[in-house]
Amino acid sequence: MSPDPIEIHLVSDSTGDTASRVARAVQAQFSASPVSIVRHPRVTTVQGLQEVIGRLTAGSRSAVFFTLIDTALRERATELCERSGIPSCDLLGAPLEALQVASGVTAEMVPGRPVALEIDYFQRVAAMEFAVKHDDGLSGEGLADADIVIIGVSRTGKTPLSMYLGYLGYKTANTPLVPGVEPPKELFRIDRAKIVGLTIDAERLQRIRGRRLRAMGGRARNNYADLGKILEELDECQQVFRRLGCPVIDVSNLAVEESALRVINLCEERAALGAEGS
Repeated sequence: MSPDPIEIHLVSDSTGDTASRVARAVQAQFSASPVSIVRHPRVTTVQGLQEVIGRLTAGSRSAVFFTLIDTALRERATELCERSGIPSCDLLGAPLEALQVASGVTAEMVPGRPVALEIDYFQRVAAMEFAVKHDDGLSGEGLADADIVIIGVSRTGKTPLSMYLGYLGYKTANTPLVPGVEPPKELFRIDRAKIVGLTIDAERLQRIRGRRLRAMGGRARNNYADLGKILEELDECQQVFRRLGCPVIDVSNLAVEESALRVINLCEERAALGAEGS
């Protein structure tokens, strides 16, 4: 019998987006426990605060995260949670106090003030658009403009990895390596430091492709999920990797976040080595 979900209640005087990002980051560290996130936005009065926390029950696997600018409201939220026996976390109190000490200036304490868009926001939007435009490109178009180029056979996770790297702000293109089809010439003309190959266990790839075939009603090219052909395809792919001299990541048991971190580290290390040698 699965346990009841942990409820994270987000209490905010604005939309609760800041608390939501923290809650999801924390939630990821409790993968074995189901987690439910409940927002309570626009809480700006003591009465509203009492109504929200009053509905929670001690010992109910609940926690309260709050992002409240008003000092009195923050103190009241902590007091109500302690009185009810509900664990809570003030996400703004300590950061506000630290910045006040560092700056020597008192915070303006304006509830609901919008957070300005940072420059990297626009960089990430542009990178995500680039990743979408240059997904599974056989022509080689855009490879020269990419920060990172991902290559590999079909169903090795090139697309989700490219999109995630785009979300992180890296303009990423991905190119499929198709049996019997010569890779685009542009792939051999660009800076090799930004190319990373993906490989995967053959049997795992067979299962992934089998599911893909079933989802498509069995319509796909011949031998798409045949283990013997997959092994040949992976061998041919390795030959291309060797021709390019690019590093290869085995994604068989990697989450997309870990794959992305390895790709970024490889590209940055190779770029730094190239700069030192120039």
